[in-house]
Amino acid sequence: MLELLFIIGFFMMLLVTGVSLLGILAALVVATVVMFIGGLFALTFKLLPWLLLAVAVVWAIRAIKSPKIPQYQRDKRFRY
Repeated sequence: MLELLFIIGFFMMLLVTGVSLLGILAALVVATVVMFIGGLFALTFKLLPWLLLAVAVVWAIRAIKSPKIPQYQRDKRFRY
């Protein structure tokens, strides 16, 4: 909610000081895109430990449960 009040106050002050409406909208669009990209990076860094934990768990499960080769395929490998 405070962000919305800040944007409205920013918009009104720029209008009062003589900046055009088009300039204000362009500034808001650029700021939104920059904050969106920054938020994605922040979210990635925040979730990074959990992502690494998921990779480690999958690696451990695959290391413990090695695939079993059926008998007929095992015999085929050693024939010449």
